[in-house]
Amino acid sequence: MNTRTGRTPAYILVILIVICLLQIIPFYLGLTTSMKGSRDTSSPWSLPLATFTLENFAIAWKQGNIGRAILNSAVITVATTAITVIVGALAAYPLARRRTRGNQAVLLLALAVMMIPPLSILVPLIRMLNDMSLLNTFPGLILPLAALSLPQAIFLYAQSLRGIPIDIEEAARIDGAGSLRVFFQIVLPVLKPVTISVVILTGVNKWNEFALSNYIMTTDATRPLAPAVATFFGSAGANVNAAIAGAIMGVLPVLVAYLFLQKYFMKGALAGAVK
Repeated sequence: MNTRTGRTPAYILVILIVICLLQIIPFYLGLTTSMKGSRDTSSPWSLPLATFTLENFAIAWKQGNIGRAILNSAVITVATTAITVIVGALAAYPLARRRTRGNQAVLLLALAVMMIPPLSILVPLIRMLNDMSLLNTFPGLILPLAALSLPQAIFLYAQSLRGIPIDIEEAARIDGAGSLRVFFQIVLPVLKPVTISVVILTGVNKWNEFALSNYIMTTDATRPLAPAVATFFGSAGANVNAAIAGAIMGVLPVLVAYLFLQKYFMKGALAGAVK
């Protein structure tokens, strides 16, 4: 920003406009395609003026069971995020406050686990869940997803805790507060910006999760959003219009949540920059 005039340079405005257009174009193409009939071979750039229809949304809702899939994704996302925040913060607290070699090794191990692709553990995970009768159950997917999210959450919380003075905790302990009370009433509120960041990273990732849920949740009653949209693509053919319609319906809850929680999203995104 130009500090003398208070105006943003023109080239920055042009760059921002281009970035916005690049983000909007896929949504525009998706909307136009979802509102055209399956026999419409016109360009996806053209508006569906002559062949406008909402049939694809009805097909996605009924045949793809998108409504149930959205509910399943909401349950999985909320539960996974809650476990990640609570367990991640509790695990990071002693690791950050007690800087021993063992705790440092645990943090390095958490970083190493972040590098492991989820699909590399798919086969033994499926076998273990099958032996425990957890396939096609919410715990069978929520627990592995939370376990994969914990290393990142622990690392973020640990790094933030190291920047918080320990004096306020010691004062509370002198007044007779226990470790859990100190953590939940004093430390955790201070970690609000980091918690928002963890919620955003975990929530968005798990709402769009496909790799594990496609193999763990295989029934219509338990299938989340991404695998439900994928059911429109098969060896016998693909219903692209209905698939896009289902994807658009799946995006709506996220957009609504963003509109209501926009200020928290901004705080979480800028938490590292303003610290």
